[in-house]
Amino acid sequence: MRNVLLVKYGEIAMRGKNRYLVENRLIRTIIERLSPYAGYRVYKEQGRLLVVNEDCEFDYDLVIPLVTVLPGVTAVCPCVETEDQSIENLRKIALEHCREHFGEGPVTFKCETKRSDKKYPLTSREVSADVGGFILHNIENTSVDVHDPDFTVMIELRNNAYIYTKLIEGCGGLPMGTSGKATLLMSGGIDSPVAGYLTARRGVEIEAVYFDSPPYTSERAKQKVIDLAQRLAVFTGEIRLNIVPFTETQLHIYESVPPEKMTIFLKRAMLKAADKIAAENGSQCLVTGDSIGQVASQTLQAINAIDGAAENFVVLRPLCAMDKQEIVDIARKIGTFDISVRPYEDCCTIFVAKHPETKPKKSIIEKMELKIERLDELVEAAVKNRQILDLK
Repeated sequence: MRNVLLVKYGEIAMRGKNRYLVENRLIRTIIERLSPYAGYRVYKEQGRLLVVNEDCEFDYDLVIPLVTVLPGVTAVCPCVETEDQSIENLRKIALEHCREHFGEGPVTFKCETKRSDKKYPLTSREVSADVGGFILHNIENTSVDVHDPDFTVMIELRNNAYIYTKLIEGCGGLPMGTSGKATLLMSGGIDSPVAGYLTARRGVEIEAVYFDSPPYTSERAKQKVIDLAQRLAVFTGEIRLNIVPFTETQLHIYESVPPEKMTIFLKRAMLKAADKIAAENGSQCLVTGDSIGQVASQTLQAINAIDGAAENFVVLRPLCAMDKQEIVDIARKIGTFDISVRPYEDCCTIFVAKHPETKPKKSIIEKMELKIERLDELVEAAVKNRQILDLK
């Protein structure tokens, strides 16, 4: 008998013949996350993963926060593992576990059993009734409530038996790197870090690009983006941040186009730069934090006019159908909101016109862009001179 952590996953189970590849990736991710701490190992256990400590006592307070944030983990359960699956042993261990976790009464509970081995001499219902009755008669101030109990005592009979009363929600989604790689255009705002998180949650490795425009943007604005990237690394394990010097490019655009079209051309230039970086780093797409209609440059007409600047990659917008409050709620949940609202502006907000164009025509924008001298040269130089940070 020992304390272990049972790790559950959802979509991985539907991966058919490729399931083992995705499971192995999740195992490697958990091992990497726990590698600084002695004794922790990860094993497969019939539709579950098992985290154990083979050197010392299992530290749930340490491990649970590290594992639940990993994409691919739907839930974790701190539980007791035993090789002896006899009903007598299950009664004994379940009783001890419940005495430890129920606290002082009155408490309602129910028992549920899952059997992988259908040859087990008792049915799932019979195990639940037997163990539940034993708990009921040996712990005072308890009663059974099968509809809305305070505790559900879970008994899973697999290669070994696992007994637990607590299920802690995880990140969900797919393990990092199982769905390819994307380059994220990240500002210091609320939206783009959320877009990066949602993309990473689908198993996509993220590399971020930030456009820096000193002296119009401050070092604190850049540090805000670095802090946001480090916060995303809590979920991704690590993240590369490309800091692209964009002052000269931005000023050149400002001097070359009408003010109401400035944002459209600036975003096109950013896509051109990100497109080049994505080609270098092996990405399969670009990601932005745009939400349809949220600002002038995020109307469908503006999005269509901007997207043509990306020559090699499709642009994904995970937030396109969300309203602002939904985005804010996710930002608060993942811990990026308080960083994003620091009052330091990025380059997208500096030269915004009072009345920006909301319905630009793509054909007109592209013709105008051809007349902007040295634009491609400036974008190429900015990409070449970027700073690269590997963050954890």
